[in-house]
Amino acid sequence: MKKSLFIGAILFTGVLSAQTTKAEADLKKISTDTVSSWTKGALLNLGFSQVSLSNWAAGGNNTVSGNVIVNLHANYVGVKQSWANTLNMGYGVLKQNKSEVQKTDDNLELTSKYGKRASKHWSYAGLLNFNTQFSAGYDYPNDSSKISTFLAPGYLLGAIGMDYKPTDYFSVFLSPLTSKTTIVTDEKLSKVGSFGVDAGEKIRNEIGGYVRADITKEIMKNVKLTSTLGLFSNYIENPENIDVNWEMLILMKVNKYITVSLNTKLIYDHDITITRDSNGDGNNDVNGPRTQFKEILSVGFSYKL
Repeated sequence: MKKSLFIGAILFTGVLSAQTTKAEADLKKISTDTVSSWTKGALLNLGFSQVSLSNWAAGGNNTVSGNVIVNLHANYVGVKQSWANTLNMGYGVLKQNKSEVQKTDDNLELTSKYGKRASKHWSYAGLLNFNTQFSAGYDYPNDSSKISTFLAPGYLLGAIGMDYKPTDYFSVFLSPLTSKTTIVTDEKLSKVGSFGVDAGEKIRNEIGGYVRADITKEIMKNVKLTSTLGLFSNYIENPENIDVNWEMLILMKVNKYITVSLNTKLIYDHDITITRDSNGDGNNDVNGPRTQFKEILSVGFSYKL
């Protein structure tokens, strides 16, 4: 009898142990499957420079300039899905001698990308990108000839496809179906067909393929690189003419609040014509697409949330 009770107790203990182990495994699986998190943050970078000359024999101009860069992000990462949102803003001005204040930088860009995991590194994804500027731009030194303004141009891009993310800092979005809308709401700019819209029209729609590569990485101690490359091809009209939009920001941290920033942007759009001087006589006599490039080097105050 005692022997039977002893054997029964051993078996009962084994059953309880197996059930406990299974319960712990199930609980661990449930916890893993429900893990999700939001990461939110902001980066503010202010740059300023000033030159003052008095009786300076070598010549030069008194100048004051400043620029501000603001990057905001709110990203959600779950087991099966992700949602990345970024808002990038930049603005810069320059005052030289007695001339009017001139704009040196102006950018407003919102990007939202949603993904649903398909495998370890691949996700089904949708992307929405909107890009414009805050204020009017002029053909300096002629400050009466407006060449751009808010929503002139404005770009709205919507795409669906696959997102490849092999690491936390790098991803490639591939879309075989993309809609690109160019917006020109200004009457004068619309009338002359600026930024690729037909003369008199305010909207131009294109359907094509899109590739976007993003990288955000600390490439060395206190040096962070953020780069985005977007490539678009219009299926209907001249698909061999690839629209290129490549932006890069390098932040080099000196101390807690002082940084050096290098911001570059390269654009090529075959539908945007730029007037240039073909023979060096000072007359802008040739219109055509050209590679656009902007570079801003700034030393200033930086604050990160």
